[in-house]
Amino acid sequence: MKEKYFKTSWSIKYVCLLLLFTTYFISGQVVLENEVEITDIALHFDGVQVNDESAPNSTTGYDYKFGPQISAHGDCITTYNEYVFMTWYKGGKANRNMMLTRYNTITGTVATIEFPHKHTGWRNIWYIGESHNTIGVGVSPLDGTIHLLFDMHAYTNTRPSDGSLSDDYFRYSYSIANAASVPDTEFTLDKFVQNTNGGYKHLSLNGVEIYGAFSEFTYPQFFLNNQGDLFFSMRKGSSSNGGYHFAKYDAATSTWSDFIKFADKNASNFGQDYNWGMYGRLKYVGGKIRIGFQRRSGNNTDKYQYQNGVYYAYADDQSGATNWKNHEGTSITLPLRNADEIKVMEPGDYVQTTQTNQVYIVQGFDWTVTENGDEHIISRVRDDEFNVTKNLHTYRPAGVTDFITTESFSGAEAIYTAGNDIFLIGLTNGRVRIQKAAGGTNNFTTVYQPTTGRTFRHGRVYIADGKLYYYLMESGHSDDTRPLYLQIIDLDIIQEPFRVSLTSPFNDETYDLGETIPISADAVDENGSISKVAFLLNGALFGEDTTAPYTLDWTPDTEGAYDIQAVAYNANNETVTSNEITVNIEIDDPTDLSGDIYRLKNFVTGKYLMSDGSAVVTSDTGDGVVSEWEFIASGSGDYYNIDNGDRGILRFTGGSAGTMINTNFTPPRVDVDKIWTVIPNADGTYTFETRNLNRYLYHHADGTIIHSSGNDDRAKWFVESTTLSTPEVDVDPFSVMVFPNPANDKFTIALKGFNNATVTIYDILGKTVYTNAITSGAIEINTDNRFKSGIYILRVIGDNQRIYNSKIVIE
Repeated sequence: MKEKYFKTSWSIKYVCLLLLFTTYFISGQVVLENEVEITDIALHFDGVQVNDESAPNSTTGYDYKFGPQISAHGDCITTYNEYVFMTWYKGGKANRNMMLTRYNTITGTVATIEFPHKHTGWRNIWYIGESHNTIGVGVSPLDGTIHLLFDMHAYTNTRPSDGSLSDDYFRYSYSIANAASVPDTEFTLDKFVQNTNGGYKHLSLNGVEIYGAFSEFTYPQFFLNNQGDLFFSMRKGSSSNGGYHFAKYDAATSTWSDFIKFADKNASNFGQDYNWGMYGRLKYVGGKIRIGFQRRSGNNTDKYQYQNGVYYAYADDQSGATNWKNHEGTSITLPLRNADEIKVMEPGDYVQTTQTNQVYIVQGFDWTVTENGDEHIISRVRDDEFNVTKNLHTYRPAGVTDFITTESFSGAEAIYTAGNDIFLIGLTNGRVRIQKAAGGTNNFTTVYQPTTGRTFRHGRVYIADGKLYYYLMESGHSDDTRPLYLQIIDLDIIQEPFRVSLTSPFNDETYDLGETIPISADAVDENGSISKVAFLLNGALFGEDTTAPYTLDWTPDTEGAYDIQAVAYNANNETVTSNEITVNIEIDDPTDLSGDIYRLKNFVTGKYLMSDGSAVVTSDTGDGVVSEWEFIASGSGDYYNIDNGDRGILRFTGGSAGTMINTNFTPPRVDVDKIWTVIPNADGTYTFETRNLNRYLYHHADGTIIHSSGNDDRAKWFVESTTLSTPEVDVDPFSVMVFPNPANDKFTIALKGFNNATVTIYDILGKTVYTNAITSGAIEINTDNRFKSGIYILRVIGDNQRIYNSKIVIE
């Protein structure tokens, strides 16, 4: 069901509005306890994506089929007592050995076991990387055994077609009892049980080869119940017909149970119109084994290109063998054949299109349940016909009958729980960012976001005993051997009834002199009300705001470092102060973009400039080196070459007009067709003119990138840093601009530094007067008759998970 709104008095609405913009936690207790280097030679696929088994063995990198990640990927981290276990593959391409590392949090020892098994690659072609072939790890706390499942992507005796894996389709390794807690010096390969051939790969769980039971598996995941029983689940079958199976380890007999089939493959064989596959996972959370997934149907004529729906169920049996129910508490029978029996909601209902294959639902799905029983599901849906993306948060507080779905959610790739709180944990600008909310709410607040230290490319999260164990691959490397780190972060956050925290800007950010900077704070008094928030600059009062969201605009006119602090006053004139932050103000030449690497996103289309060999095209995501550009002084006046590290510098063809191409020329070059003038615009975008020819880098309406005399909005580009390494460049490129403000008949909201956002505008009484999604970098809003003269509150939730609060004046 959609988000509910209830009739109420204006005073209650005003209180609700205040609550809407308050934070619920202070961030002083979120602490990075330790950062440990696990290895500096982890495997990474640094080549290009290939789609054909006949692709040659690249001499310039490790090419891959699906994605570049293999180390710090999949279910690759777990804890047991004082130990953290992590799996990875050894780089480079000629090595590929399977590795298991144990970190002792007491002694600080990093002990690693190297297995003889090597990453086998896509369809057993070792030189084409396969991101599905991850190494899942689980530890039984009942007997201290270590279990590994690895290198499987629905392989059978005929898949790959040459039959090369007909006797190697399932791969399982396990240790002797209590191997998980041996002394550091004894954590060695001999603690693992060998097969009859002297290796460590076992073709089944209990030593008996049963092809039909153990073929066609993908996505190994381990979990524990409250009794210490170890489980694992995998999907049996392919993307459009596979169902999850799971099994339980019996520590008393050192054997695994038979598979419990939550859903069998090939549903059309059991009375369903179409086969369907599952994308999600089983977990043990909130005191029960539960499952959440999205469905990929074999129906190729509906509006869904891939997945659809949100499906969820739980078992009242600690083994998961019986007593399964849907979210309404109605009993269901396993194996599940009709997925609609457990359907919670449909993300496709939140977009407009009805055309075939125009609803794209792939990423941004996850779910969790707090100890208190609050259920939370996140999802993302994209309407390709109307170019709209929506992030959805579907949740149900404990004891409530119906789920609530809200579009006022910034989106995430995963959601986690510890105790009765929920967390969004990921990387922003390469560093860990943690948002937290109380279970059963949608009130996320940033509680941890460092601005210094290493940056990371990707990572995997594991939470245990109130601590975050984040297993991360370092960024800034360009070969197939890369460092892995473990960060241990204490999540013990103290809640205060009367509190205030700065929400903008962030500590240690750098801004340009003359730039308008919003200073914002969240404040709450659970035992009363907030009368005002005062903002201090270098200890002196800068200004006050008496209404939520508490924010003022500041335009510094002097270089230097500034200390900023917020002071909240309640109805009794009592005060509480926020942590003090420091920002730096510098003079910057906006035309000098050298020294950093950028993604270029078109103002109108939201598409990223991308190199495809010699062709210059666009992409939706801006992922990979093919979408990374560097501005390098040409050596001729104030001109720059625009260089793609994957291909070469931009040039135009066909005389004074024509298509843009990449060349193999390396900078610097002074040729007139390869040098550009950088022109900053007032709305935060840039225009790039070829020397002084009055022709511009332009995204044409037909989708091509051309060298055009047009200088309208299609010639404007957002410049998004990928490294944030240069002091001359604003180290916080994420912002929202509103212009003009005050406004009359229309105004524009422009995003800088992120892909899309949800925009909501409230009147002063808290009534929603406008809501929409920005997916192309900017949106122009006509005031029409919906906006009367007065003050309005703007709330923008970006896909970088930041929340921007501002005020708009309509004259």
